[in-house]
Amino acid sequence: MKNLLKRLKSTRGEGYIDVSVAVLVVMVLLVAVIKIAPVFITKMTINSYASELCREAEIAGRIGTETDARLARLNESHPDLNPTVTWSAHGNVQIGRTFSVTVSTTYDFSFFVFNSAPIVISATAEGTSEVFWK
Repeated sequence: MKNLLKRLKSTRGEGYIDVSVAVLVVMVLLVAVIKIAPVFITKMTINSYASELCREAEIAGRIGTETDARLARLNESHPDLNPTVTWSAHGNVQIGRTFSVTVSTTYDFSFFVFNSAPIVISATAEGTSEVFWK
């Protein structure tokens, strides 16, 4: 009985348990970062879409063929994104008038095979027309 109590009080194997728990925690954190990072990358890409489309409309002074062509070029560089774009104005925008563009997409956030949850990611940019229309 004394020998059994002596072995139970021994701390010789404690380091192995500490290391295995630490490795488990680090691996869970690593998997969480790997699953969450694409959401932030998609958000940054959507922000870039909104600001580039807004700048194109500012320079052109209208929302139409120029902005559609810019959106097509952006979609070529990110074929898997396919965002929805909504404008606050259409056609020619007179100098000094403001407008906004909202770009949104749905990202399927799932943890392996568990609980698929679609997340809507959107970005808005505002601009002012730089073209005087007679």
